[in-house]
Amino acid sequence: MQLPSVEIHTTRLLLRAFQPSDRAFVFEGLSDPEVIQHYGVSYATLESTGEQMRWYDKIQQTGTGQWWAICRAGQPAQLVGACGLNDLDAEHRRAEIGYWLLPRYWGHGLATEAVSAMARHAFQSMNLHRLGADVDMGNHASAALLRRLGFTREGIRRGYEMKNDQPIDLQLFSLLATDTADALSGILKT
Repeated sequence: MQLPSVEIHTTRLLLRAFQPSDRAFVFEGLSDPEVIQHYGVSYATLESTGEQMRWYDKIQQTGTGQWWAICRAGQPAQLVGACGLNDLDAEHRRAEIGYWLLPRYWGHGLATEAVSAMARHAFQSMNLHRLGADVDMGNHASAALLRRLGFTREGIRRGYEMKNDQPIDLQLFSLLATDTADALSGILKT
């Protein structure tokens, strides 16, 4: 079942569906050494980034996820990053989240604003119960962002992914729709 294309608006941001013309931006992000240091997907050429663009379309068409281009509010062509839901399971009302920003936008609260808006949408409009996030052990900024938003660190997935032909551990975080108001305050107030 195809998911509807939904725009999400915040004070400073617009989250919109990816368009074919965004491929150069996605390549810029997913080939940047600082972004891919802690991210599980990377591309060596603009042409190969077409695979990522097809994946964005496929998961939305099959109802297994939805990713958004993060843009400046009122400027849908000024992209700063991406965020989304994947491994969406409607029966069990859960999804995994992911996100990245170009390094020049780090440290301004944009990822926090985008991820909290996406989480609100997932809980309130999509009726999801659980959001999960896997975070590279060395990605302290991402772990801190999730904690600020009320996510709970559940544990470590040992040897969960291969990176550069080596197994790496990932931290597992989650946020439930039924978490206390204190835990959800991070996504409800932004």
